[in-house]
Amino acid sequence: MFKSMEKVLMPIADKLGSNKVLVAIRDGFLLTTPLIIVGSIFLLIANFPIPGWSEFFSNIFGKGWENSFTNVSRATFSVIAILTCVGTGYAYARELKGEKIQGAIISLVAFIILMPTRIPYEGAKGPATISALGFEYIGTNGIFLALVVSLTSVLIFTWVYKKGWVIKMPPGVPPAVCDSFAALIPSAIVIFVFFLVRILIGMTSFETAHNLIYKLLQAPLKGAGNTLAAQVIYQFASTFLWFFGINGPAVTNTVFSPIFKILTVENLEAFQAGAALPNIYTSTFSDFFGNFGGGGSTLSLVILMLVLCKSKRIKQLGQLSIVPGIFGINEPIIFGLPIVLNPILIIPFLTVPVMNTVLSAIVTQLGIIPYTTGITLPWTTPIGFSGFLSTGSIVASIWQIILLALGCLVYYPFIKILDKKYLDDEKNYQEKVSEEDSINLEDLSLGDL
Repeated sequence: MFKSMEKVLMPIADKLGSNKVLVAIRDGFLLTTPLIIVGSIFLLIANFPIPGWSEFFSNIFGKGWENSFTNVSRATFSVIAILTCVGTGYAYARELKGEKIQGAIISLVAFIILMPTRIPYEGAKGPATISALGFEYIGTNGIFLALVVSLTSVLIFTWVYKKGWVIKMPPGVPPAVCDSFAALIPSAIVIFVFFLVRILIGMTSFETAHNLIYKLLQAPLKGAGNTLAAQVIYQFASTFLWFFGINGPAVTNTVFSPIFKILTVENLEAFQAGAALPNIYTSTFSDFFGNFGGGGSTLSLVILMLVLCKSKRIKQLGQLSIVPGIFGINEPIIFGLPIVLNPILIIPFLTVPVMNTVLSAIVTQLGIIPYTTGITLPWTTPIGFSGFLSTGSIVASIWQIILLALGCLVYYPFIKILDKKYLDDEKNYQEKVSEEDSINLEDLSLGDL
């Protein structure tokens, strides 16, 4: 089975790995990885799930101490679309043998052209607007649009540049000035194209490019309700969007969150009244029995990376990701392994959350684990603790561990394929370095003679 999967998946991975667009997207995400890892640490400190944690430090540092840590995480997670846009624009320009810095800059400008910059608010004299960049447009919700814009803008810019439609300066002019004027016409064409795109989208019912993406993604999700099918659709859609670098829950929650909140409140009211709990599919059920370690239930994957994988790249990333993963933060894995656009990992990444949800629904209906009580917990609450606190039953904690182990079994053959691929890459790199060192030594000996 392992060899059969490897024969099917490896050629696909190799072909996609040489695609310039996918290489640019991958490298664009990798540029954000260090920032995401650091931001994850600050986010974890601000939301550490120990009762009295916030109050204890409030007595030392004052009320609102978490805001300082949140500002750091906001500077990474909340502007990830901008970072991705710039990084992907730079990487794609490099792949096209174009101007890398200009590619990054023009990508950012084109992205902002399409972005709503008039934010409505309720002023003292009534509704008003203010010029600003909203986090909802430059955070994870804007990643997909950022990718499209950066790739398109760099492609146009490089095509125009290579056509020779540039302003050429006379000899003797400093190179920086020559480069600046050479980029003038290609930049103007890119800006004009996205100016027209914004106007055309503004003439539609979508009004903005962001709304266009949101509505097209959300439409298939409408009509879901309080059923297992709704939970499966929610988990699959959220994880599927994550595979493309989009914060899936941020999109799907606009449809499902109102339903889940009502069901959760109904359970809480019944719990407080000592009555029978009416609903299985609450937001707590979705958060703590569908995914462990973030979207795709990647805590199982991180454990395998840390314990069984031999690739230095995978093992070191596992070491960096295990602690954030325990607390539900998996952006280092999503963008660092990466899982985004990784054809080898898409099957377990999509399958494990759905498996967890279906099996949890079955054991709940059978009465093996209780219904969730409706008590809302921080999303960073670790596995085991979340099961007990959300249901009041240690059996639920044990069930979470069982699901974690099942997730490891599902992820195992796929991460081994990726591990072998990365090992081969590392070996080839070492052989190349050794060969270059050997050639340099030979040249040095000949020179001495």
